[in-house]
This record gives sequence, structure tokens and C-alpha cells, in this order.
Amino acid sequence: MSRIPSWLYEPASTDFPIENLPFGVAKLPGEDHPEAVTRIGDTIVSLAALELDGFFEGIFHDDDQPVFDQPYLNAFMTLGSVVRRLVRTRLTDGFRADTATLKGHTDLLDRCLFKLDEVEMQLPVQIGDYTDFYSSREHATNVGIMFRGKDNALMPNWLHLPVGYHGRASSVVVSGTPIIRPHGQTKADEAEMPTFGPSRLLDIELEMGLYIGTGNTLGTPITVDDAPAHIFGLSLVNDWSARDIQKWEYVPLGPFLAKNFATTVSPWIIT
Repeated sequence: MSRIPSWLYEPASTDFPIENLPFGVAKLPGEDHPEAVTRIGDTIVSLAALELDGFFEGIFHDDDQPVFDQPYLNAFMTLGSVVRRLVRTRLTDGFRADTATLKGHTDLLDRCLFKLDEVEMQLPVQIGDYTDFYSSREHATNVGIMFRGKDNALMPNWLHLPVGYHGRASSVVVSGTPIIRPHGQTKADEAEMPTFGPSRLLDIELEMGLYIGTGNTLGTPITVDDAPAHIFGLSLVNDWSARDIQKWEYVPLGPFLAKNFATTVSPWIIT
């Protein structure tokens, strides 16, 4: 598939051509206040600077309240999928070569364009809660083999309903954050009593995270057909696991200290 050409430089190998505008939050050079950004190739675009200049005029209902001059994307996410698409279209028109509505606005571009290595990416969303699911049969089976053996690996309920657990939202961190090896109780199969110490079976899991942009009233179901409208975007997730601690604490309720010491998310959310 041919790309839409942009007047901004895009390396041929980039994961972020103009068709794939991600959303994130960054500290810009000389600023302590994080703000919303997007990315084209290796160029960071300040959405807050564009908003202040009136670039998104007519899209947001309340122009008195900034959407992008915020330390998280939550205010933008809650506006829903229609607004998100309008923002993406406005950005595409501004940076594509054949329309280029922003090209030539030197003063504005000086305030909103930065090199990737000039900015410090932040946690993109203020996370109030999250749930971790077994999303594939292979994953559920492999983990089951670790704890229950091959003969009892896949529990029968997995074939009928989503199996998941609530994690600790306060320990979700942005990619690049150092992770401290957790301590906890473990028990060897041949041992009579558990011992306390650092995890010796620290595991990493490449997963996909879905960010919910618009919610629902407590107790009001969201239908399957309506579900896509509530999803703001996706990102890569590293679900850290202390497997030896998990094996001991897993019965009868499930993951606790073995799973809530850290969860790493990408700074970029793909819509």
C-alpha cells in the first residue's frame, strides 16, 4: 500500500507515517509541564501549541477548556470517536504534501515541531483501573501448563467467558521506567514451608492494551456492536510476572503480589 506523502521528513522504515498518527504525552524542551503530542516519522508535534493557535477550531465543543494542554490524554479520550477522527483528519490535512495547510506557518511550526530525542515521553493516560485478560487460547494453555501441567492446562470456563483479573493501576509505568525485582513468598515443591526472598522466575509478556475512551453508567451494559465506539486506541503492554511467587499465592483466588509490582505501557497510543 502506497503512503500518503507528507511535507515532513518520514524515514522509509518509520512505524509512524502520516496514516498512523499516534497520541502521547511528552515534556518538551525547557518545559516541566507535560502536554499532548503526536508523531510523524521522528518529528514530535505539539498538539497543545496547535490548539492554542486555533488549529482545531470548530472541533471541540468548549473552546475555553484546553484539551491538549493537559498532563494526560484523558480529556481528549472522553470526547469520543467522532472528535478523535476529526482531529486526525485535521492533522492529516495539515501535514500531507498535497494540502499542506500548515506548511509555511514558520512561527507556529517553531513552537510545535521538535526532534524525537529532544522530548521526554510520559505515561499517556491517568489510569483509574485496568483488567488483564487471557486473550488467546495458546497463552491460557501455556500459563496453565506452568501451574497445573499439560493434562489440566486449559480450564473449561475459558472457552465460554473472558478470564481476567484486576491489576494495580498505580504501578502502571511508561516504557523505559526501571523495574525493581519483587520480593515475596515462594515454596519449592519438595519444601514443607515457604521462604521469603527475591523472585527467581521473573517473566515478561508482550500483550496488547486497549484504552477505553468513553465509559458507561454504572450497571448499564455496553453491547458488542457498540463496543468499538468506546475504544480510544491500542498500545503495546509488558505484563511483568513473578512466576515463582505467583505459583504459591495463586490458589484459590489468583494473581496478587506476583502481578501488581509493575506493568509497562508504550508511550504511544494507536487509534
